[in-house]
Amino acid sequence: MSAVSVAVREGRGLVSGTGRLLAGRDLGAAAATLTYFSGIAVVPWLMLAVWTTTWGVGVDAAERRLQDLVVLVPPDMGARPSYDVLAHAGTHLGWLSALVLLFPASFYGEGLRRAGLAMDPRPDRFTGWRARASVLAAVVALPPLTWAFLAVGDLLVPLAPEGGGGGAGDRLLRIVLGFVAAWLVLSVLLTWVFVAVMPQPPRLWVAVVGALGTGSFLAGFLHGFQLFLAIPVDVGLPFGGLTFVGGVVAVGLWLYVLHLFLLMGWTATRALEARVRDGGYVS
Repeated sequence: MSAVSVAVREGRGLVSGTGRLLAGRDLGAAAATLTYFSGIAVVPWLMLAVWTTTWGVGVDAAERRLQDLVVLVPPDMGARPSYDVLAHAGTHLGWLSALVLLFPASFYGEGLRRAGLAMDPRPDRFTGWRARASVLAAVVALPPLTWAFLAVGDLLVPLAPEGGGGGAGDRLLRIVLGFVAAWLVLSVLLTWVFVAVMPQPPRLWVAVVGALGTGSFLAGFLHGFQLFLAIPVDVGLPFGGLTFVGGVVAVGLWLYVLHLFLLMGWTATRALEARVRDGGYVS
């Protein structure tokens, strides 16, 4: 049997297994659960990541660097003021404030595990606290991942229209580099999530494969969000002109869809683990 035939057969088996694991499960409700917890945790994680950029260079230098990167944020929908506020608040965190932020940041771990248990019900003890402690271990990887991500951002600034770029080649290179950076960073974090936070963790190499696949979808989705921010529309229009409310709802909807992809990727990873465990068949 040719390699192509084997790949097609295994691909069909993986898709079929994923479908069986999703059958009878309310994926939308699980994603909504995770989105609720992410509403508590996302901003603290972003602030912690920004704060790590001050290590070794100081607050002023880190804030100037982040201000240089603002050209990568589309201005059309008014996202830049929020970026400026985040950059200023994050770089001016102290150690005590950073320690306090770990508490709301930990809720993302609880959301991940509770959403996972909704998709794969099983007895689980100390669900919230164990998941929170597990996800906080990712703090160790936050400084190098943030540094690598911002280093790519520095390379992208000259390719942005306001940085001197703007040609078709610059746009393509900006998309490719941005996608690869987001993909690799997300894949590292997702590997830890699949192995340490979600219920019934797969073996490590399966988690890596699943994280790479899921991370590629999430990275593409985040690029779609960047394109969305470049649309010159008033998001407050459906809410009587309350732009702030429209912005919060828009971000919430994007987070919800992102978590749909994340949970589907985790389910596909479970299906792959089952095929490996059972010799190629999902039970």
